[in-house]
Amino acid sequence: MGIFSKILGRDKSASQYYLSLDIGTEVVKALVFKIDASNGTGIVRGVGRSRQGIKDMHSGAVSDITGVIENCARAIEAAKAMAGIKKVEKAIIGIAGELVKGTTTTVHYERIKPEVRIDFPELKNIIQKVQWKAFDRIRQQLAWETGHSEIEVKLINAAIVDVRIDGYKITNPLGFQGKDVSIAVFNAYAPMVHLGALQTIANELKLELLCIAAEPYAVAKSMGIDDVVDFGAIFIDIGGGTTDIALVRNGGLEGTKMFALGGRAFTKRLAMELNIGFEEAENFKIKYAEGKLGRDITEKLEKKFFDDCNVWLSGVELSLSEFSDNDLLPHRIFLCGGGSGLPGIKKALLSKQWTKNLPFTKDVEVSFLQPKDVVNIFDETRELRDPQDITPMGLANLVLEAVGEEKVLAGILRRAVKMIQK
Repeated sequence: MGIFSKILGRDKSASQYYLSLDIGTEVVKALVFKIDASNGTGIVRGVGRSRQGIKDMHSGAVSDITGVIENCARAIEAAKAMAGIKKVEKAIIGIAGELVKGTTTTVHYERIKPEVRIDFPELKNIIQKVQWKAFDRIRQQLAWETGHSEIEVKLINAAIVDVRIDGYKITNPLGFQGKDVSIAVFNAYAPMVHLGALQTIANELKLELLCIAAEPYAVAKSMGIDDVVDFGAIFIDIGGGTTDIALVRNGGLEGTKMFALGGRAFTKRLAMELNIGFEEAENFKIKYAEGKLGRDITEKLEKKFFDDCNVWLSGVELSLSEFSDNDLLPHRIFLCGGGSGLPGIKKALLSKQWTKNLPFTKDVEVSFLQPKDVVNIFDETRELRDPQDITPMGLANLVLEAVGEEKVLAGILRRAVKMIQK
């Protein structure tokens, strides 16, 4: 569930257009889509892209607001032109970066009268207590990691991923009896400095900002994981400046990790090795990823990138080791993002050496997410063809959740989140 305080209760007619904006380190991607109210799906009518300047972004965060605004404006104008519309106001924007934290907190609540059936007021009270405890825990964690006792962060996404009564998994506690209520809540937080930059960008572009969403959260949710109870997978989104990892176990999003290493590091290595400019190196890297270079050049580049791929793989291994805690890791790995196209990335993940110290259920399987894998978002433009298009589509999918029929637990959690944000 995203936090869409402005969108809920608005007109849900199919004629409304929305904007999904993925402000990446290398490329801004904009999707203009409208919602088909008859079936709750999103129809992409326009796609726009604009390259970022080398100094506009750093490690997934905005470093030059003016430059990013100009790039976003170009991408949005291209998307609107393709869609054949003059105006789009409501937008969802993605956020990434090392300080964007996502974790699932499980809290046990002991009921005083286990023989009494759980009603709505009691359920509301339980969820509010769970969320306040989760909020305190994440603030303590961030304070410990950064060394600052007061961290200016804001809750941007929240979702209930698991509910159990006396050990039995259920989907809706209303009407149940029992003593021990266990609720697991996923929360994603982002620093106020990053959120403020995105809010400034939205204001300058005259956009009504419906939500700022953690991008790994959007990617994981894009496959409809809520509908498959035993689903487990690792999602890795490799952007220009960061790698975002989301872990899903038993159908629930357990947490997200991010580290500041992405496709731009490979471009810089190439520029240095060949003594060429960054733009030329980027174009050269893209041709290599697309298999458009000769065999001799391809083999030389693979050797040059070998060490960088292993350094990147070390970041993945470290991130996953923080997830394990003696619990088995799912063996399926899904890749997306512009940086995932480098041949060495998949090859590195398929190597067996790095997995020896991690509790995988079996040998890892690596595949690429494709636009067709995103649930409920349909592309009429046929411009969305690659794994790099998954993130903006995942963001669009979150909007559908907000305007669709809200579940009981999601509604209570949304109200609890609003209380925390005040």
